[in-house]
Amino acid sequence: MVNLFGKRIRLFRPRSIWVRRIVQWFFFLLIAAIAINHTLAESGAAIPILSSASLHAVCPFGGVETLYTFLSSGLLVKKVHDASLVLAGLSILLAIFFGPVFCGWVCPLGTIQEWVGKLGHKFFKKRYNHFVPTKLDNILRYARYGILIWVLYVTATSGSLVFEAYDPYFALFNFWSTEVAPTAILILGVTLLLSVFVERPWCKYACPYGAVLGVTNLFRVFSIKRVESTCKADGACSIMCPMNIPVDSVKVVRDHQCISCLECTSEAICPVASTVVFTNGSVK
Repeated sequence: MVNLFGKRIRLFRPRSIWVRRIVQWFFFLLIAAIAINHTLAESGAAIPILSSASLHAVCPFGGVETLYTFLSSGLLVKKVHDASLVLAGLSILLAIFFGPVFCGWVCPLGTIQEWVGKLGHKFFKKRYNHFVPTKLDNILRYARYGILIWVLYVTATSGSLVFEAYDPYFALFNFWSTEVAPTAILILGVTLLLSVFVERPWCKYACPYGAVLGVTNLFRVFSIKRVESTCKADGACSIMCPMNIPVDSVKVVRDHQCISCLECTSEAICPVASTVVFTNGSVK
């Protein structure tokens, strides 16, 4: 707020990180195009300028799933491509520096949950994303680590891509294919339905790859930090957080659920410039 000729006016600030919206759209359309082109390639009608790789080749979690098999035998789990290992390495390296940006900026499943969530915002207003009791929510947030351990164990012991039958990401871009198991379609449907009430429910409670990347929040180089001396403590940053992290009560966001969307920062919603910032330096 500034004073001009005795009147108080609000400085304009964008209500979101618009660059993130563009990046989300780009990757959603890219993955959709690759998935569709893979189906076309099977019938000999692929579009030459597009990759005809399967969805497994462009999924970084596949690199995590096959890691044990690769290290122990030098082989990959069936259906997993070499590219998955490369993408997994790149996304984890990126997370070490900037946090889980793959989750907040790239993942198409996270993006479509946000889009569906706009309906929840419209219907429920302030109640949206606050239906789950806090105590239950705090417990459910660790469920994805249990799912991660289960996926790694059954994949390592069976040598097959077991999670494919439950993966809503795979179902999202292959629902027209006979490759998709009914369980994956069901989980995708439940995820989208829950997104009307809870923002990013799959990301919060079930995503095994989100669990992997979430650990980097504990030691990442660039973090979201709050300058206590200029903070108005009006809760705007916490309200805007899709993962319900109480940004206004911490100095440095180290929560394992942070997806580095930056929607809490001064560049997006904070009314005071340079108060909630994304930096690798110290703040006062």
